[in-house]
Amino acid sequence: MTIENTVSPAAEGTMACGIVVEPGVFRIETRDVPDRAPDGWVLLDIQAVGICGTDYHILEGKHPFLNYPRVIGHELSGRIAQGSGKWSAGELVVVNPYLSCNDCRACRRGKPNCCSNIEVLGVHRDGGMCARIAVPQENIYPATGLTDIQAAMVEFLAIGAHAVRRASLSGEDRVLVTGAGPIGIGTALFARLSGAEVHLLDVSRTRLDQAAEKFGFTDTHLVGSDILSGSLQEGFDVVFDATGNAQAIEAGFPLLAHGSRYVLVSVVKETICFSDPEFHKRETQIIGSRNATRQDFETVMSAIRDARIDTDALCTLTVALEDLQTRIGELAKDREALIKAIVTL
Repeated sequence: MTIENTVSPAAEGTMACGIVVEPGVFRIETRDVPDRAPDGWVLLDIQAVGICGTDYHILEGKHPFLNYPRVIGHELSGRIAQGSGKWSAGELVVVNPYLSCNDCRACRRGKPNCCSNIEVLGVHRDGGMCARIAVPQENIYPATGLTDIQAAMVEFLAIGAHAVRRASLSGEDRVLVTGAGPIGIGTALFARLSGAEVHLLDVSRTRLDQAAEKFGFTDTHLVGSDILSGSLQEGFDVVFDATGNAQAIEAGFPLLAHGSRYVLVSVVKETICFSDPEFHKRETQIIGSRNATRQDFETVMSAIRDARIDTDALCTLTVALEDLQTRIGELAKDREALIKAIVTL
């Protein structure tokens, strides 16, 4: 992997941007600072950017829906650059990076998170790893009571909060989250807040030990162990997959109890196969969970403000944008113990 640095002192009216030029090539380049936004949009001065698995996949050339070069970054906190209407200059906001068309059937039915024509910042269009960006007003939410860094962690946590809401959990449910990476941890945290009994399954003992030490998840299972034994022999009422691995998704079906729900949080390019008789006799529901809505963002912000989510435990490290070109390679290479890296501008 080649990490290039083309940083030079920015001229007045320009800004540094973190760009994946092509697979394996990350550069910091200068672009003009936008000084106006389209009608209905606002200019934001970006404060912090979370690095997501999607960003690493873009760097590694594994993302199927992307054209290079691309300014990455969709986990964003920003401050209003120019006050107008209900927004005051300098006000901290969280960015919902899923830009919907507001016209397709999903949008008309209140499901903009799965819009037929969705564009995601940092994927389908340039993202926010830069000093300033224009965003539709409907895609920003006041981050009252949050810090810049906390606000940049809301989006990835909203993915898990949305999945938990899709599952309609109750305190009677026994839950298994497969994959103890950032999305899996976020899902597990909100599943626990619902009152459910939460277990974690992963191939990495390091990730499982970290989940236990930092977040108090004591019911952890290493892949390959006999998970369906003792009190767990009847399986789990809800399984959330957060692995991004087709084989892991298929391996989750036998872990489902009768009358269960299987929530696919991660997405894979491969075809998923399962035994129809086993699926039917369990009367299993398969639920896809995509992105998040404003309700999920609000749920996350409320949990952070009430200290029900420990953002200090989630934030593994912070790095300044100007230093990212020397760090992103190592971050992408070894993510086993990395929950969330935050880029500050």
